[in-house]
Amino acid sequence: MSYTIGQVAKRMNITSSTLRYYDKEGLLPSIDRTEGGIRRFKEEDFEWLSIIECLKNTGMSIKDIKIFIDWCMDGDSTLQQRYDMFLERKLETEKQIKILQDSLDKINYKCWYYKTALDAGTTKIHDNASENNENTCSYSQQLLKQISDAE
Repeated sequence: MSYTIGQVAKRMNITSSTLRYYDKEGLLPSIDRTEGGIRRFKEEDFEWLSIIECLKNTGMSIKDIKIFIDWCMDGDSTLQQRYDMFLERKLETEKQIKILQDSLDKINYKCWYYKTALDAGTTKIHDNASENNENTCSYSQQLLKQISDAE
């Protein structure tokens, strides 16, 4: 079965112009075209697109994704490069997750801070807290303290 660019865009939740860009940049080496030049996608193209989107989500540049695609086209002689690239992406993704988790902890703390201030009608409820409390307490620590205080 083949798919139009619009069908692929809808299924992958990306724009048709993005798909055209990927094709222009050489990221979709197996795309077929009709005699009129219209792109026709196959089921296996979705796997390529899934990997491209995954690598983009880790912050990898289109240029570097193209290098990966080229390595894939080169076959088994590039297995080490591809493995090393995914190890590097893994480390980068773990770093991003850590940064986001730290941000989420800060946001959760601020949600707790402002919710308790709202409930009390004032931020003065936090005046007795340590000045470093905001930087050292995670949301979960605050919840545990709130639960133990309530008991």
